[in-house]
Amino acid sequence: MIVAGCDVGSTTGKAVIMKNGEVSSYTIISCKPRPEETARIAIGEAMEKVDITSLDELDYIIGTGYGRMKIPFANDNISEITCHGVGAYWLCPSVRTIIDIGGQDLKVIGLDDNGKVAEFVMNDKCAAGTGRFLENQARALELTLPEMADISLTATKQLTISSQCSVFAESEVITLVNEGEGLADIANGIHESVASRVLTLVRRVGARNDITFAGGCAKNAGLVAALEKELGGGIVRLPQDPQIIGAIGAAILARQRLEKEASKE
Repeated sequence: MIVAGCDVGSTTGKAVIMKNGEVSSYTIISCKPRPEETARIAIGEAMEKVDITSLDELDYIIGTGYGRMKIPFANDNISEITCHGVGAYWLCPSVRTIIDIGGQDLKVIGLDDNGKVAEFVMNDKCAAGTGRFLENQARALELTLPEMADISLTATKQLTISSQCSVFAESEVITLVNEGEGLADIANGIHESVASRVLTLVRRVGARNDITFAGGCAKNAGLVAALEKELGGGIVRLPQDPQIIGAIGAAILARQRLEKEASKE
């Protein structure tokens, strides 16, 4: 049984191929102008890694993410909320809360003891607290995202970025630079401002342990440290790239669909 999940987000496309219940390949690419193109390139690269030459060799494909309605080869599509829950729980059954920071939104998902989504909250109305927000702040510091992540870990001074607006926060950052504050301290302040916004959503969900972090921003060690500080405890690291959790969940759901259909025969 070969199944796939394709997650087309706002800034990246991810595809996962599973064979016999195990992840056999995956890919992450930057989004193209059209979701259809992103999906085709992502699934094509994942197929190439395991010598699959045709989509017909995949028994079932589920699409998810921001562009899930425009994945032409998917047999079905399911929301990223559900797929993230399924993916995280499959990788680590102790997980009860998922923080997912995407390119243009921020989600906190609460799971019940069976791994089903019990509650979720989302902020997709404002760029503050998202991956795009972090990209903008790094640009203002003339750093790459990895550079900003690393340097923030060396901060020695507490700085506060108080604005709740991405544009005004960038102005605050520029002001701090002009005032001669250290880049490490400013970078840490940026991460702590995001962590503070996340904590607000975590409290609304009524988060339970274990808590994990998904999405591309989960690769940012500085942000992870800031979140752990705000949460007052550790974040469970999943045994797969945190950026493909939604695509993994979609592939698992694809396998479940096939198994359900087979049981009816």
